[in-house]
Amino acid sequence: MLIGLQKKITCASISGMTSAAATILFACLYVLIWHKKGKRLWFLLCKKARSNTEKNYEAMIISYGPLAPKRYMYSEVMKITSSRRDQLGKGGYGVVFKGRLHDDRLVAVKFLHDCKGNGDEFVNEVMSIGRTSHVNIVSLFGFCLEGSKRALIYEYIPNGSLDKYIYSENPKEILGWKRLLAIAVGIARGLEYLHHGCNIRIVHFDIKPQNILLERDFSPKIADFGLAKLCHTKESKLSMTGARGTIGFIAPEVHSRSFGVVSTKSDVYSYGMMLLEMVGGRRNVKSIVAKSSEKYFPDWIYDHFAQDDGLQACDVTSETEEIARKMTLIGLWCVQILPAYRPTITKVLEMFERSADDMDMPPKQNFSGLLESSAHNMDVQSSSSTRPEEISFVH
Repeated sequence: MLIGLQKKITCASISGMTSAAATILFACLYVLIWHKKGKRLWFLLCKKARSNTEKNYEAMIISYGPLAPKRYMYSEVMKITSSRRDQLGKGGYGVVFKGRLHDDRLVAVKFLHDCKGNGDEFVNEVMSIGRTSHVNIVSLFGFCLEGSKRALIYEYIPNGSLDKYIYSENPKEILGWKRLLAIAVGIARGLEYLHHGCNIRIVHFDIKPQNILLERDFSPKIADFGLAKLCHTKESKLSMTGARGTIGFIAPEVHSRSFGVVSTKSDVYSYGMMLLEMVGGRRNVKSIVAKSSEKYFPDWIYDHFAQDDGLQACDVTSETEEIARKMTLIGLWCVQILPAYRPTITKVLEMFERSADDMDMPPKQNFSGLLESSAHNMDVQSSSSTRPEEISFVH
């Protein structure tokens, strides 16, 4: 009887252990199955998101018709760049490599960092630059989109970007004032095309020396449309959230709407800052340091004009003084703090046709305060004291 009772207890224990083990096993299998399903669901959602993005690009390509940039497979792009062998440069956006197409044309291939989200900058660049065709705008030959792998294939511009010349030790010896003037006019023509000549208005939002490429004959081409914004040609102002651009070149109204509306004149401000850098051969933001004894360049150049000592510190000779004065005056007009006082880019081109003696000196601004203080503390009294229509750009 005792043996029978022991057997019953043993059977009950084994049965209980088996039941518990089965429960644990079932729970583990349940979690494992749902984990796999969850991973698969996440994969499908990501795939769907990528698929929708690619569908948007496909629709965009169709809308271009015969003018559409060519789409390349990633394996093709790697072949074009010889597996990314010859690096030309890199930045926050990614890395640029030199390459060669099957027809022997040289190209610059920009590999963007793995994109998370919808890749707005990639879309901006393809959509904006893909619509352009102008001698002063870099040409987009094609692009690559394979999941997170994205690349842009541009024409190769042999002389690199403008910054490596104007920030060099002797920029005027390398380029010379006449060539600097031609570059300045070429950039203005490219901007006029974007603002008024293209089938859709494009505001670049990142005009700076690093984004100006120079051909063999040093004719300029505007590049890098990652921050560009497109609008209908009848729109005079843009609606946008947040600031975009590079410190030292961002127009005040892009940073704070209290200065005015964001428009094509925001590019004019950036262009003006770049023009002053071309004259001075130094970075505008270099002197925005507490311990620096140097003045912010727009202030410095304005004061030199006011003191009638010309532009001697900028390697100007009597033969080139007219060019330097013209570029400086136009630059100072372009960087007026309130957009209402800036010329349009079309007006800038007209000013280049005139003599510097026919141009008025623009009102003095609190340039350094614009970068050092918040928007609410900036002194814009010198601009706001006069109505826009009372200020003339030329006599």
